[in-house]
Amino acid sequence: MGPPVESWFLSRFLSMCTTCCTKGRFSLPLSPLALTLHGIDKRFRSTSSMSSYTELARERSKTVTSFYNQSAIDASAEKPSVRLTPATMLYAGKSPDGQHILISARYLHKELPVRIAHRIKGFRSLPFIIGCNPTILQVVSSPTPLQDFSITDQETEAHYSKLVKQLLDDHKDVVTMLAEGFRECRKHIMDETLVRNFLDTTLTSRLGIRMLATHHIALHEDNPDFVGIICRRLSPKKIIEKWVDFARRLCEHQYGNSPRVRINGHVAARFPFIPLPLDYILPELLKNAMRATMESHLDTPYNVPDVVVTIANNDTDFVIRISDRGGGIPHSILDQVMDYHFSTAEQSAQDPRMSNLFNNITNSGPQSGPMHGFGFGLPTSRAYAEYLGGSLAIQSMQGIGTDVYLRLRHIDGKGESFRV
Repeated sequence: MGPPVESWFLSRFLSMCTTCCTKGRFSLPLSPLALTLHGIDKRFRSTSSMSSYTELARERSKTVTSFYNQSAIDASAEKPSVRLTPATMLYAGKSPDGQHILISARYLHKELPVRIAHRIKGFRSLPFIIGCNPTILQVVSSPTPLQDFSITDQETEAHYSKLVKQLLDDHKDVVTMLAEGFRECRKHIMDETLVRNFLDTTLTSRLGIRMLATHHIALHEDNPDFVGIICRRLSPKKIIEKWVDFARRLCEHQYGNSPRVRINGHVAARFPFIPLPLDYILPELLKNAMRATMESHLDTPYNVPDVVVTIANNDTDFVIRISDRGGGIPHSILDQVMDYHFSTAEQSAQDPRMSNLFNNITNSGPQSGPMHGFGFGLPTSRAYAEYLGGSLAIQSMQGIGTDVYLRLRHIDGKGESFRV
């Protein structure tokens, strides 16, 4: 018989897991080994570490209990979220006396706790074995520190902005942690729709929170080309060129060479837009195109076909097409490439010519790092595109190459814009 805390936790764990299994949400082998892997530190196995065992079990119990029982979060989660259109954010403009910053801070002060509470409520709806995963527990954050004071003047606003910056910094690795946590629990999950819906909602909600928080911080900056995070005259060509340079340097470092990239279409187009989501999506798509090109030409690494990026702009939206001659996607896996945790990296690594060269090209990059290594890149990019009122579509010709179409709505076009 273990310590009281351990007994309570194990009984609670078994009870919840049995309930979820009965509902068919996931398959769980209720063995001591499974419990050890999914909630109990390996140090607990030794009888000589019973005190450490008891203390860690107590901490785990407190964490799980606080996760499922927080009245403040329940209250915030009942409030509706107030989403803004980018046009509203853009045309709010800047006031010489700084009132626009105070208005933004007060909105954020009310909105962020609500959105964070919604996400914690979403985590609580997960099967118990996922919600209690140590890695996923680290993702969950309480909004309470952002509610502890009122914003009345520039001094309190400055203090609040520091908290917001800290929030952004503390949660910069959330996507990686989610990917790791779900991978640890994956063999027990039978409902892929559950995973996809949860991750789509969670990741896009995180994007919205980061956009709002970053927008407020950026309002303090004196940049005539921007209103917060919104660029008044964004050039798709320039932002594509920035990420082409990044992807080519990465590719050359790993392969010794990289495909040339040609940009054509409406290269002179300029319009108001938010660069932030493009900084997540574009490097992922470009790295995939370069990786496919290099891996399909391992015998001729210094004679590879170009990657072609085409820009199409109209009154409603704009489209960026990335075309490669990397051999295309096999028909047998085409329907899986948009699934979370699906990756061709392991198949590539089996080729002896690779010699661990590209090191999974999706595993690097200052902006796209969170998408690395777990098969999160394409599905996350798709979720972001759809959140922005657009789409991400793949057209592949096996044996030739792949075209990826990123379509996004203008924020001041004829059609209805997305809301952040």
